Amino acid sequence: MAYYHLLLCILLCSSYYSIVLAVNLNNFAVVPARSFEPEAACSTSSASSDPNRASVPLVHRHGPCAPSAASGGKPSLAERLRRDRARANYIVTKATGGRTAATALSDAAGGGTSIPTFLGDSVDSLEYVVTLGIGTPAVQQTVLIDTGSDLSWVQCKPCGAGECYAQKDPLLDPSSSSSKLAAGAYGHGCTGVSGGAAALCEYGIEYGNRATTTGVYSTETLTLKPGVVVADFGFGCGDHQHGPYEKFDGLLGLGGAPESLVSQTSSQFGGPFSYCLPPTSGGAGSLTLGAPPNSSSSTAASGFSFTPMRRLPSVPTFYIVTLTGISVGGAPLAIPPSAFSSGMVIDSGTVITGLPATAYAALRSAFRSAMSEYRLLPPSNGGVLDTCYDFTGHANVTVPTISLTFSGGATIDLAAPAGVLVDGCLAFAGAGTDNAIGIIGNVNQRTFEVLYDSGKGTVGFRAGAC
Repeated sequence: MAYYHLLLCILLCSSYYSIVLAVNLNNFAVVPARSFEPEAACSTSSASSDPNRASVPLVHRHGPCAPSAASGGKPSLAERLRRDRARANYIVTKATGGRTAATALSDAAGGGTSIPTFLGDSVDSLEYVVTLGIGTPAVQQTVLIDTGSDLSWVQCKPCGAGECYAQKDPLLDPSSSSSKLAAGAYGHGCTGVSGGAAALCEYGIEYGNRATTTGVYSTETLTLKPGVVVADFGFGCGDHQHGPYEKFDGLLGLGGAPESLVSQTSSQFGGPFSYCLPPTSGGAGSLTLGAPPNSSSSTAASGFSFTPMRRLPSVPTFYIVTLTGISVGGAPLAIPPSAFSSGMVIDSGTVITGLPATAYAALRSAFRSAMSEYRLLPPSNGGVLDTCYDFTGHANVTVPTISLTFSGGATIDLAAPAGVLVDGCLAFAGAGTDNAIGIIGNVNQRTFEVLYDSGKGTVGFRAGAC
């Protein structure tokens, strides 16, 4: 009888542990170690072909999908993170009405069209670029896309020596367009006319790392893709830029203020917009103006999970969501909801996600425990990232799933490893205090179609979109 019980226990216990193992593996991603290496070839663009939306390809700034005109030397990871930290500090300072970012992030380092989007790199902007046309005939310009700023701009002739940074594309020449670039009305005191002629309205922007662009606020014909045109698009024609810019041609502002592309085209495409950031430098995503079909609050119909969007009346640029929980490997972390009370700016231009201190400490502890098989490296890259691994000698790497839960119950499982790790490091950092506004960076957003609908007051996430 004892033997029978022993045999029964062996059979049942074996089945039990097999079941437990299967469940646990569902919360981990086993990926080849070579997946952490840069891709050498470009995959097919995932831009939407929906005739009712304006969609253009989007790609990584320094990847093989980037237009040859946008290629150039790639800065070190430490330099990219330094710039990213400056950007995050600037956003937090602006969103909190001037409260110093050093305190908030002291330890962080209706119809439409779709445009291909590619992952990129910039001093104070997002890491992804699109190629658009300005003027008639359309002159191609490769620009960074940025939900954290509003005014779009490109470099224009004439630029004296030292007044414009070196870009690969020729400078936009306003005199060569038959649609004739015209002075726009932007900012206080600009009437648009002066003595019967168009007034020259100057614009000026200073970014978080002290890079600046100044020039004439103008209007021109913007071609998103063949057959999809925006008339009288207001943008900055920059004739004096200063700072550590790279070789892109300018910036496309996607924030919520009236100057942004989204606001300027709301009557044409309805106001909603979305993007899908590719998981690797060799992949292509899309930037799309207009709502997807069936993008209602019914996730069954649309494939999206929705969470309420918050806005700051004093700073209409930013889109804010409320994080309510984090899970690692399927296990919810013990984080008090009050830690997330200030909200999270969801930003396409910030790389690393900045979490409240308590939340980050819990995430780091759980992630390190799940990754204990791999050698933890000392903090590097300026100290911004403190959980980095050496995968040398491993053919495969097992990465725990990280899930983010937002108000309203929307939960997303971050793509692994592309949405969790950057250069072998956990793509999160901690804020100096709890209750500080945080930032959801673009690494965590990879492979999701992120839909911004200010009219409905929602942000939606659709997994596996690119």
